[in-house]
Amino acid sequence: MLTRSPSPPSPPSTASAPPSSERRTAGVRRQFPPGVVLLAGVLPVAFIVADALVAVVAGPGLRWASMLAAAPALAAARYRPGGVLATGAVCLGLCVALGTRPDSPSGPDQAAVLVALLLVTAVSAGLSLLRLRRERELVAVRSVAEAAQHAINPPPPDRVGPLRTAAHYTAAAAEATIGGDAYAALDTPHGPRALIADVRGKGLPAISTAALVLAVFREAAHDEPDLTTVAGRLDTSLRRHLTHPDDFVTATLVALPHHTPGTLEIVNLGHPPPLHVDHRTHAVTALDPPRPAPPLGLLDLTPSAPVPHTAPFRTGDRLLLYTDGITEARDPDGRFFPLARHLAESLHPDPRTTLTTLHRHHLLHTRHPHDDSALLLLQHTGPDPADTDGVSRRAAVGPEPERRRA
Repeated sequence: MLTRSPSPPSPPSTASAPPSSERRTAGVRRQFPPGVVLLAGVLPVAFIVADALVAVVAGPGLRWASMLAAAPALAAARYRPGGVLATGAVCLGLCVALGTRPDSPSGPDQAAVLVALLLVTAVSAGLSLLRLRRERELVAVRSVAEAAQHAINPPPPDRVGPLRTAAHYTAAAAEATIGGDAYAALDTPHGPRALIADVRGKGLPAISTAALVLAVFREAAHDEPDLTTVAGRLDTSLRRHLTHPDDFVTATLVALPHHTPGTLEIVNLGHPPPLHVDHRTHAVTALDPPRPAPPLGLLDLTPSAPVPHTAPFRTGDRLLLYTDGITEARDPDGRFFPLARHLAESLHPDPRTTLTTLHRHHLLHTRHPHDDSALLLLQHTGPDPADTDGVSRRAAVGPEPERRRA
């Protein structure tokens, strides 16, 4: 049993919201550590100052002036073309000033140094312009990927019936921000239902499969009265569309039925078991299925349909759904990420803050994620305060006509 350790509150996560263009551009620049970015900005100026001091102290000679050509080249890594040209202009002025000293050589050698400095500055300005264009292209690609991610796999609403929800997604390819993990939480006529899924493979085929899983789930979750039938519809659709015989999708379906309050129904299809957090003791328990079932796309290999199992889920309890990109993350010593322990240490009244803290622990553990990862947290808060009669709203089917007229 793991007990809760106090942790300082942190601001709500904004991972679910599409970032603005400013944040996207900042994200491109943050591909390097802050110290490297700062060094790239300061190094040209520091180089010019150091070279000038050495030239003054060491005496006459063009060898110190010729080294100034390195400053515009260094500036191209961080500055805009105007900044590179300004750096080159400073170097030219300093070179001329060093050349006018009475004890400095002049003539063709000095002219050659000035011409070389001009050429290096012009080439560096061109490279800086090319770098800026590549950064803009990367920002555009990331913005399209983010739009696709939010269209295919939009963040769940903050509240689904009696549940507060929060989600966090991290793609292994930082430039893509999109992958094959999927999640959803819906309020249906049969009670709140949620899904988390992990598509085998990567790239566009995995994204297409994840989109199919979410689309079928959103329809079946409203139409079918039990989770086993929902799982069957998902499996049938996948087997119809999967092109490779080895493709499959692990998934966990959960429901909070109206007819059994305080009870959670779970159908686990080859997926890591969800973690249940008791609101009284903060004990974290893995809800393993009593009888394992194969993943979606492979259910025809078993003679019987998957059997749902139940677990108590009362007001104040939490349920964490996740993909194996979380638990299989390793630190430099090869140790797996201890999700249950860090979940107990990250608990917060706000589920978004809980996921933000948990994600921070995950990044500190693995440093560089090698697999997509998704987190979906469900927190039971009791009846929806928007319902005056204490019954969960049916947001998907809309209000009744009489209530609209009222």
